Amino acid sequence: MVDKTGAEIIVDALEQEGVDVMFGYPGGCILDLCDTLNLSKKIKFILVRHEQGAAHAADGYARSTGKVGVCLATSGPGATNLVTGIATAYMDSIPMVAMTGQVATTMIGNDAFQEADIVGITRPITKHNYLVKDIKDLPRVFKEAFYIARTGRPGPVLIDIPKDIQRAVLKNYSYPDKVDIRSYKPVYEGHPNQIEKAAKAIEKAKKPLLYCGGGAIAADAGPEILALAEKCEIPVTLTLLGLGSFPADHPLALSMLGMHGTQYANYAMAETDLIIAVGARFDDRVTGKLDEFAPNAKGNIIHIDIDSSSISKSIAVSIPIVGNCKTVLQELIKIVKPLKHPEWAAQIKEWKEKFPIFYRDDHLLRPQYVIEQIYNVTKGDAIIVTEVGQHQMWAAHYFKYDKPRTFLSSGGLGTMGYGLPAAIGAQLGNPGKLVIDVAGDGSIQMNIQELATAVINKLPVKIVILNNAFLGMVRQWQELFYKRSYAFTDLQKNIGAPHKTADFIENRDLYIPDFVKLAEAYNVLGIRVTSKDDVAPALEKAFSSPQTAIVECIVEREENVFPMIPGGASIKQMIGGLA
Repeated sequence: MVDKTGAEIIVDALEQEGVDVMFGYPGGCILDLCDTLNLSKKIKFILVRHEQGAAHAADGYARSTGKVGVCLATSGPGATNLVTGIATAYMDSIPMVAMTGQVATTMIGNDAFQEADIVGITRPITKHNYLVKDIKDLPRVFKEAFYIARTGRPGPVLIDIPKDIQRAVLKNYSYPDKVDIRSYKPVYEGHPNQIEKAAKAIEKAKKPLLYCGGGAIAADAGPEILALAEKCEIPVTLTLLGLGSFPADHPLALSMLGMHGTQYANYAMAETDLIIAVGARFDDRVTGKLDEFAPNAKGNIIHIDIDSSSISKSIAVSIPIVGNCKTVLQELIKIVKPLKHPEWAAQIKEWKEKFPIFYRDDHLLRPQYVIEQIYNVTKGDAIIVTEVGQHQMWAAHYFKYDKPRTFLSSGGLGTMGYGLPAAIGAQLGNPGKLVIDVAGDGSIQMNIQELATAVINKLPVKIVILNNAFLGMVRQWQELFYKRSYAFTDLQKNIGAPHKTADFIENRDLYIPDFVKLAEAYNVLGIRVTSKDDVAPALEKAFSSPQTAIVECIVEREENVFPMIPGGASIKQMIGGLA
C-alpha cells in the first residue's frame, strides 16, 4: 500500500481497468489529472478538437471493440459539451466512462466560474453517475463505474471529480479487486422453465421470425443466432444496430426491418405467428402503428433481453426471458427440435424476389451506387461508420455486413456529427482495419474539426461524403409530406438556385464548403467525383492511401430513401418505388 493523490488514483484505476486509449480536452478543473495522465506509459491520450468529439470517439472505440470507451472533459462547458455524446451512448447501450472536472467541493453550489451540475444534467442519460466528495470513495467509485458500464445492459457512467479531490492524498491506497453493489445484480442465466416454453412455442409455430437488435451484438450472440436459425429454418430480420449479427448474404437473411427496412422484412413481420426477439426493444421505428403491429403474433412473442425493463415496454410479450442473449440461446438451441418450414420459406422467397431493394440504375451518379462501389472495392472487409441521414440508410442497405461490430451508427438518438469522431475511435481500436465514415454534407460539418485529430494522430480514416447540398432526410419528408417546401434544408450558398444536380456541378464555386480545398487545409487527401466512372478509381486511391482521405461524391440532389413507412402508419403501409 502506498500514498497517492486523487489524480494518481484515477490513472492507476484506468490502467488496472485495461484502458489503453482515451479521448478528451483539458481545462482548469481537470489540469491535475491531465498532468498525471501525461506520465502514464500505458494510456494514449487523444486530444480532440471538441468535447462532443471525445464522447463520440469513445463511443466508436467501444462499439468496434466491445471494450469500455473513456472520455474526459473539464467542468462547466467542457462537461456539458459531452452531453450529446453521452446521450447517444445511453440510447444505444454503449459501455462508456465519462470523467469530468468540477470546481472545488467548497465552491459547489456557489455559481463558481465554469461550474455546472453535470451529475444532475446527465442523470436521465447515464446508467449511473457519481460526484466524488471524499477521496476515500475514489477507488471504489472507479471500480464500480467500469463494472456498471460493461455489465448487464451496457451504458455510460459519469464520474464528476472536484479539483481538490484530484489534489488530495489518500494514505495506504489500494485498488479494489471486486465489486459488490447490493442493488445491482445483473441476471445472465435465463430461467429454465421460460427457455423450455420458448422451445415449445418455436416447435408449434408455422411462421417463426427471429428479430435481432443491438443487444445481440453486445452479447456476441451472432454464432448462436445463426445456429438457431439454421436448426429451425427461421428467417432473420435485424434492426439498424443489429446489422452484422447475422450474415447479410445468408438465405435466411431478411436484412433490416422498420421505417426504412426492406419490404420483405416488414411483410414477414406482419405475417409471422411467432416473434423471437433477441436483444431488440421494439422501438417505434420498427413497430410503426402499435395496434397493427404483427397481428398474427399477438400473444406469441418470445423476448430475450438482459434488461428486464425493456421487456413488454411497448409490445406485450408472452414469454419473457431475462438473461444474456448468448447464454439463453445456447440453452435454447440444446433443447429445441430441428424444424423445417417449407411453406413459410417459399413465401419469404417469393417476397424477396418480388420486392427487392433497388434504385434507378442509369447514367446519373446516385448515392446507392457509391455505397455498392464501396462494398465492391473493399470486398466487405471494412468497418463502416455513418453520420445520420439518408446516407445512413443507404449504407445500411447497400453494404453487406457479415460480421458484428462492422457497422457503427447512432440509432436511438439519431445524432448528426457522430460519424467522423466515432470513426477515429474505431480506427484507434482497430489499427489494422480499414475504417470508412459514410457521411452527408450536412452532418459531416457538425464535427469536421476532428479532421485535425485524425491527421495529427496519423489515423488513415476515410470519409466518403454523399454531397447533395441538402439536409437530405428532412428534405425527403418535405418533398413527400410538405408539397416540396424545402424550408431551411437547402445548404447552397445561393438560396433559391435550381435544385438540379447538373447546375450544382457546373457552378461548384457557388457552394460552400469546397470539401477538396478543406481537405487540403487539413493536409488530407481530397478527391471530388461527379460521374459513375470515377467512383471506383477514387475509392481505390483513397482506401490505399496511408493518410486520412475525403472522397466527395456529387450525387443526385433529390434522391430518396425507399422503402419508407410514414410516421404513425403500419409496417405494411410502405411507400416504395423509385426515387
